[in-house]
Amino acid sequence: MSRAFDQAFSSLRIPAYRTLWWGGLFAFISVQMQFLLRGILAWDLTEREGALGLVYLCFGLALLIATPLGGVATDRFSKRTILIGAQAVMMTAAIGMGIAVLTGVVQFWMLLVSGLFQGTAFGFFGPARVALSADYVGREHLGNAIALSLLSMNGTRIFAPALAGVFAGVAFIGIGGAYLIGAVMALIGFVFILALPATESEDAPVEPVAMNGSSNGSTVAAPARPSPLADIMDGVRYVRAKPELQRLVLTSFVVIMFGFNYVAFYPAMVEGVFGLDEAWVGYISSASAIGAVVVAVPLAGKADSPIARPAMVIGGVGFGVGVIAFGLSPSFWVAFVAIMFTGAATTVYQSLSNTLALAAADDSHQGRVQSLMQLSFAGFGLAAAPLGILAEMVGLRAAVVLMGTVVLIAVGIYAVLEGGSTVLRPQPVDQPDDRPDAELAPSERS
Repeated sequence: MSRAFDQAFSSLRIPAYRTLWWGGLFAFISVQMQFLLRGILAWDLTEREGALGLVYLCFGLALLIATPLGGVATDRFSKRTILIGAQAVMMTAAIGMGIAVLTGVVQFWMLLVSGLFQGTAFGFFGPARVALSADYVGREHLGNAIALSLLSMNGTRIFAPALAGVFAGVAFIGIGGAYLIGAVMALIGFVFILALPATESEDAPVEPVAMNGSSNGSTVAAPARPSPLADIMDGVRYVRAKPELQRLVLTSFVVIMFGFNYVAFYPAMVEGVFGLDEAWVGYISSASAIGAVVVAVPLAGKADSPIARPAMVIGGVGFGVGVIAFGLSPSFWVAFVAIMFTGAATTVYQSLSNTLALAAADDSHQGRVQSLMQLSFAGFGLAAAPLGILAEMVGLRAAVVLMGTVVLIAVGIYAVLEGGSTVLRPQPVDQPDDRPDAELAPSERS
C-alpha cells in the first residue's frame, strides 16, 4: 500500500514540479470559479441557452487561435515566462469582471471580451505548463506528472464551483465579489509561478556561430527562425506523419469538442429544467470533480504502465455513456450521480490520451503536439454556440444525448483503427531512447 502511494505521488518529490503543482492548484481554483460564474452571469443576463453557448464560443475562438501559437512559443522560448504572462492576463480579466459587476455596469458583451482574453491566455498557459512538467520530471515520470496535474485541476472542481455558487448567492458578496475572490486565488498561483526555477535549456547561453567554423572570434548571426506559421505547419506535418499520434489528436478533438460541452449547460439544466438556484449549479459541478478525484490517485500510479491505452478507450466509452445519462436524468440527484461517473471517466480519458501523445512525440515538438491536443478545448468552445442553438430547437435533453452519442462513435472508430480488440490489451507505452538509464529526473540530481 505504501509503495503504491509513493508511486502515485512520485513526481511531487521533485521540488520544481511541486512548486509548479501548487501554482497550478491555485490557478485552477480561480479558473473553476470563473468558469461557473461566467455561465451564471450569462444566464442571469439573458436566460437563453444560446447565450451560454456564445460565451464559450468566444473563449473557444480565442483558444483556437492562441493555442497553436502557444505551442510554438513553448518550443521556442522560456516556458516559465510564458506561464507568468498568461497567469497575469487571466488574473486581470477576473479583476475586471468583478469590478464591472460590483459597480453595476456589467453587460453581456463584457463576458464575451473576458472570454476572449482568458481563452488567449489559456492557449499559452496549457502547452507551456505540460511541457515544463516534462522538463522537471523527465519522460519516465511524465504520465504521473500529467495525472497529478489533472488531480489538482479536478480536485479544485470539488469545492471551487460550489464555493463560487455559494458566494454568488450571498447578498453582500454576490457574483462581483466572487469574481474578486477568484482573482485573489489567481494571484496566489501567480506568486508560485514566479518562484519556479528555469530549466537547464532556458539557462543555457546562446552560442555565437563561428565564421567558417573558425575560433578566432569572428561570428555571424544565427540563422533566422522560421515564422510562427511555418512552425505550426511543421507541427501539423509532424503529427500527420505519425499515424498513432494523428489518431490520438483527432479523436481527442472530437471527444472533448462534443462531450465536454455538457458542463456549459449546467445552469440551463439545473435552473431551467430542475428549477433550482445558483448554489445547486455549483454542487453538480462538484459532482464531476468528486468522480475525477476518486480515480486520480490510482490513475497516477498506473499512467506510465502498459495498461494506459486500453484504460483510455474504456474511459472514453464511460465518458460518452455518462453524458447520455446526464441528458436523460429525471431529477437532480440522478443527474448528480451521472456527472460523478462522467467526471471519473473524463479524467481517465484526458490524462491517458495526453500521456500517450507526449510519449510518442520528440522533445523538439512537445509544445506543438500538446497545443494540438489542447485545441480540443477550443473545439469545445466553438461547438458550444451551435449546440446551444440546437438545444433551443430540439430541447436541452436531446442535445446532451446527441453529444454523448458522438463521443461513443469517436472512441469506437479510434478502437477499430487501432486494431479492434488489440487496443484493449495492455501494450507498452513508447519511451524515447535518449535517456537510457535515467532513473531520476534532471532536477533530482545533485
